[in-house]
Amino acid sequence: MAASCCSTAVFSISRPQTRYGAVAVNSLTQFPHSNRLGLSFRAHTRLEARDSLRASSLGDSRTAVVTGKSWDKLIIDSELPVLVEFYASWCGPCRMVHRVIDEISTEYSGRLKCFVLDADTDSQIAEDYDIKAVPVVLLFKNGEKRDSVIGTMPKDFYVAAIERVLAS
Repeated sequence: MAASCCSTAVFSISRPQTRYGAVAVNSLTQFPHSNRLGLSFRAHTRLEARDSLRASSLGDSRTAVVTGKSWDKLIIDSELPVLVEFYASWCGPCRMVHRVIDEISTEYSGRLKCFVLDADTDSQIAEDYDIKAVPVVLLFKNGEKRDSVIGTMPKDFYVAAIERVLAS
């Protein structure tokens, strides 16, 4: 199962081009989106952006990573309430949520454990909790799902959900 990003919009901007997508410049014909090796510039920058997004989405994180193998030990068997952020490496809104979760992780240290789970890599866990799009934040207490926040929301939404779970 591949999760979709709930906040992603795709825009297409058309611009006038000459025949075959080439632009005439000083009597020379150049193809605007290719390099001298014949690789598409757009494809190359998309690959670079995807790789940098993957590296930066968790690179400076204060939030631990949970996987399918460690799920039961870290989430289900936890004595403290647990927050799990389901994300995807290609999801821009997930990066915004991740920054908020990092702040929350620091503020609630000792009262709440915070983890992130890549919904593409650990798709079985995402399917078990019916995650159809990312970002999604689930809150667990005593091994049971107690609350959720779907999509990119202000920090207050996450804090309110956390407070409800801590009070229960």
